[in-house]
Amino acid sequence: MKNFIFVSPNFPDNYWKFCRHLKNDGFNVLGIGDCPYDRLTAELKRSLTEYYKVGDLENYEEVYRAVAFFIFKYGKPDFIESNNEYWLERDAMLRTAFNVTSGFNVGDIRGIKYKSEMKKFYKNAGVKTAEYCLVESLSECRKFVKKVGFPVIVKPDNGVGANNTYKLDSEEQLEEFLSTSPRGYIMEEYIDGEVNSYDAIVDGEGDPVFETGNVTPRSLMDIVNSSDDSLYYILNKPFDDVRDAGRRTLKAYGVKNRFIHFEFFRLLKDQRIGKKGEVVALEVNMRPSGGISPDMMNYANSTDVYKIWADVMAFGKSSVATGEKFYCAFAGRRDGKSYFYTEQDIVDKYKKHIKTVGRVPKALSGAMGNTMYLAAFSRKEELETFYRDVFLPL
Repeated sequence: MKNFIFVSPNFPDNYWKFCRHLKNDGFNVLGIGDCPYDRLTAELKRSLTEYYKVGDLENYEEVYRAVAFFIFKYGKPDFIESNNEYWLERDAMLRTAFNVTSGFNVGDIRGIKYKSEMKKFYKNAGVKTAEYCLVESLSECRKFVKKVGFPVIVKPDNGVGANNTYKLDSEEQLEEFLSTSPRGYIMEEYIDGEVNSYDAIVDGEGDPVFETGNVTPRSLMDIVNSSDDSLYYILNKPFDDVRDAGRRTLKAYGVKNRFIHFEFFRLLKDQRIGKKGEVVALEVNMRPSGGISPDMMNYANSTDVYKIWADVMAFGKSSVATGEKFYCAFAGRRDGKSYFYTEQDIVDKYKKHIKTVGRVPKALSGAMGNTMYLAAFSRKEELETFYRDVFLPL
């Protein structure tokens, strides 16, 4: 029997569905986490062969011992995965330590986690990327700004999401930012663009067996920094140019046996980097789109991406079909704001379309709001009306 070690299988809450299908496909599903066993959901407990609780997932030695225990009891793992951006480096360290070759190892990490290194792969894929410099001195930053002009974006070279990402509009803001002695930051030219993603499940041969994409009309950086409402939606079919750029990026990285989320800008106007409508690389994420996104992909494609992914892990391929296509909307409201329509008003008005209403986990609320509404629509016009109603202020 094959062994799959799943790191932090309880977060996000929906990840038990990955575990369920792994178990149904014949894996020993071996969970490692810092959540007490009695606080795991019943669905997750049923999906795991065994669970090893550590005191702190940040403690590498504890997690290492957990893996060693599972190897002693069940044999060498075929996969060690978390499907979680935060643990990608930890996953790679464990694979390298135990010679598990089914995923990225320590030597691959810079290329998949550092934004400056990602640009080399995008270049090999023939996809444009923003000009950049590493934030090391005021003189170097001034030299860069002289080339591309204000505004510029600064963010951690190795960061998660839009955390600690800022737009600098002037020399004064640049000097103020540098006065904080930032470490490990990258500075990029500002791109006025809408984020379009390429999402795929990639088989053992490096070919996508499922493809979709989402659109994020509002800047995630602005949403996080201003605690704004959050919205994005899964398309009823991927944009052809984004799919093409995504597939070329897959080949540049040699991705296999993986669920990926690649982000691109679609330029909203002519600018230094290109013409309005062109696709420009933002960053790669070697894991599924965050939070509830896999469920949204299911609603948009009438399918089960959790099973598709598990089948790829087990058999290298999947024959799970997709069905009728929809636009699936995510709307994230903020606590403390007043809205014209109550939650019940929205549920009643869109009862034929609503899929889920619930609270966003605190760890994800910075980018996704506090209360989420998922709804599926056949037409984009319906989706736009839904957003207008959900966010209409009092």
